[in-house]
Amino acid sequence: MSFDLDNMAQGCCEWLRGSGPESDIVISSRVRLARNLSDFPFIARASTADREQIEQILHERFEAIRASGKLGGQLHYVDVEELQDVDRQFLVERQLISREHAEAEGARSVVIDANEKYSVMINEEDHLRIQVMHSGLDVEHAWQLISELDDLIEEQVTYAYNDRLGYLTACPTNVGTGVRVSVMLHLPALVITRQIDKVFRSLQKINLAVRGLYGEGSQAMGDFYQISNQVTLGMGETELASKVADVVPVLLDYERQARDFLIRESQETLHDRVSRAYGILRTAQTISSEETLHLLSSVRMGVNLGLIGDVAIPTVNKLFVHTQPAHLQKLAGMELDQSDRNIERASYLRRHLNQGGAKPGSN
Repeated sequence: MSFDLDNMAQGCCEWLRGSGPESDIVISSRVRLARNLSDFPFIARASTADREQIEQILHERFEAIRASGKLGGQLHYVDVEELQDVDRQFLVERQLISREHAEAEGARSVVIDANEKYSVMINEEDHLRIQVMHSGLDVEHAWQLISELDDLIEEQVTYAYNDRLGYLTACPTNVGTGVRVSVMLHLPALVITRQIDKVFRSLQKINLAVRGLYGEGSQAMGDFYQISNQVTLGMGETELASKVADVVPVLLDYERQARDFLIRESQETLHDRVSRAYGILRTAQTISSEETLHLLSSVRMGVNLGLIGDVAIPTVNKLFVHTQPAHLQKLAGMELDQSDRNIERASYLRRHLNQGGAKPGSN
């Protein structure tokens, strides 16, 4: 169940494939489950020996699941504790583990399928954090897969469960179903037209949380936003999934209206913004990760609006993750300090955006 992270770096991750329904705006759909083993204390109260035993037990159980072939694909087991810092950051950038999981200490690991559609963090805030991701707006299929995976795991272990409260979790907001449903959206037009704060205040009124690119506590880099449920207690699994999925079409409509407004009322300004972003990315000799994400956001919108005709959305999506610090170092095959990363990032962008040679605005 070993995993070749160097080979993995060459491809694109599931959440940025650019396929699936409504993928011009909806980057990915994710369902996450929090689960704990009944015979051990929560991670915050677990001893070093407890953590090691939990990790060992779950490693053995996932070996049994893999051997059964019931999931139909390959499972890869990664010991996060033994990884170098750059490899941990690499898994964070691919959304396969959380930043907290990367930065923690002690026995911890992650199980990943070969297609990166699901991952299972072991010894994060809970003993198990199971997540499934699908490209585009596809909450239903993500839910089907995670339900199947959850059932397979529950055949191997006994979860901490209370007849009245439901699944017991380290954080009270996850008690009940332990489900968090989230959809990642690319909303550059709402940002440009300064409507984004109003939209998010409306979401908070219906108990939906808004987070950045890498979840709780992260910034909305590249105009990416994750919309998810805040609480699980007292709500059924289907109800939770529907609550998030039902509001997404409204957000899509808002973003498309904002894009139409920009095309109709300020097309020259919009075209200038997109062209400048594309030009900088194609010619820069040194560029930061933050600026790259900001400019790629404009380019991605420009491609979707037909303002740029010589670069494909999958290429732009791939650049969002391949220009992140850990990915750059994995692709370069060496550790790089910040200055060298900025130079390598600019070089990588020039190589991938100058292949077509057409001018911005060509169709």
